[in-house]
Amino acid sequence: MTQPRKVTLIGTGLMGFPMSQNLLRAGHMLTVWNRSTARAEPLVAEGATLAATPADAVRDAEFVITMLSDGFASGALISDAEIQAALSPGAVWIDMSSAKPEHAREQAEVLMGLGIGHLDAPVSGGTKGAEAASLAIMVGGTAETFEKSRPVFEAMGRPVHVGPSGSGQLSKLANQTIVAVTISAVAEAMLLAEQGGADPAAVRAALKGGFADSVILQQHGERMTSRNFDPGGLTKFQVKDLNNTLDEAASLGLTLPATESVRDRFQHFIDAMDGGERDHSGLYLELLSRNGLPT
Repeated sequence: MTQPRKVTLIGTGLMGFPMSQNLLRAGHMLTVWNRSTARAEPLVAEGATLAATPADAVRDAEFVITMLSDGFASGALISDAEIQAALSPGAVWIDMSSAKPEHAREQAEVLMGLGIGHLDAPVSGGTKGAEAASLAIMVGGTAETFEKSRPVFEAMGRPVHVGPSGSGQLSKLANQTIVAVTISAVAEAMLLAEQGGADPAAVRAALKGGFADSVILQQHGERMTSRNFDPGGLTKFQVKDLNNTLDEAASLGLTLPATESVRDRFQHFIDAMDGGERDHSGLYLELLSRNGLPT
């Protein structure tokens, strides 16, 4: 049995809540904090301690996990003097938010000066992966800190150490590029099948196991044809990640034409179709609109 660790998780939203549940199920001693208290309170009945402030939350923690909207949000906590004073020497801060690689490197440098370890560890798998403790976890930082944190990660999914600080976030940007472009391709394939008279569900079954198969084809393809766009992965966060990808590419002197094109389409879905709070598979609706079909 894994030795219980004192873990704090800040940000109990769509992803952070089920991640917290899995940390508790693994036997870890969990403290939680969320800006909206109501989103964290149900975890108390499952064994978590609800902190009144972020500083109270991190006090005495061996591991602090942030699952927030972006690197600016996690960076604001890390730079807070009250929170810095409350951190235990030798603790590890694990930022599982999706952020820019430069933010991860900046955060690691600040925490190193305080004697605190840091890992950037964004995830892929959406709410289903968070609930099933099957998240793909891409971890940047030192190998020693990664191994120290492995029992915490393994309560939530499958961690892989991908390189030094910032590498986790770079891996997540690569992941989100693949996800976004694949969503676009799946949307076009499902529309073609539907409008051509084939049964989209049967098409997905026929493609299962072939080169075109993917989790996105099976899960998001079903969402598209059933018109179920309740959020698992929010479109507004998909755009944030794609903007970060394009910024990073520009810093490396690279042009990513498919990424730029699909970013623009997602942005249109947000701006013209109020799609920011819908699932990113809702890009299918943008495709319907583009073709003059009812949405």
